[in-house]
This record gives sequence, structure tokens and C-alpha cells, in this order.
Amino acid sequence: MRDLTIFVVGALVGAVATALYTPLTGAELRARIRVQLQKRGIIEADRLDELVEYIAAQVEEAPEAVE
Repeated sequence: MRDLTIFVVGALVGAVATALYTPLTGAELRARIRVQLQKRGIIEADRLDELVEYIAAQVEEAPEAVE
């Protein structure tokens, strides 16, 4: 169970990092996150939309990357 938790956290961190450096609209970003989570079976379908919205909100609120 610990390994699964570490994997899920790593996947979420990776998704957020990717989102920060990928120029996508909010809708495109949510769709890509949803597809990746479904492919990997990381989360139940009924909780998927809630998680995607949470991740997208976190990414949209993140400060801009400094060059």
C-alpha cells in the first residue's frame, strides 16, 4: 500500500510539473489529466472529476515560473 501511495503522489507531482510548463488552456489541461488518470487506473471514475478540478485549480493558482 505504501508503494502505491508513493506512486500516486509522484504521478500527481509529475502532472502538476508538466502542467506548469505546458501552454494549455484550462479545459485542455483537465482533459489531459483525466485521460492519464483513467489510463493508469489511479482513481475511481466517480472521484475523477473532483480530483481533476482540484489539480487544475492548483495549477492555475500557482505563481508564474521565473525565467
